[in-house]
Amino acid sequence: MFVTYILSKVRNYLRYRETVRELSVLTDRELDDLGISRFQIDSIAREHAAA
Repeated sequence: MFVTYILSKVRNYLRYRETVRELSVLTDRELDDLGISRFQIDSIAREHAAA
């Protein structure tokens, strides 16, 4: 059970980092097209990782 919990947390963190990386490479124009501000990247990535 504990190992499953840890693996879940690791997967969530990796999903968070991947989302941050992908959104960070976008230009401000591309982010604007998506309706995202650069300062929102962290919170969006956290929401995505938790889902």
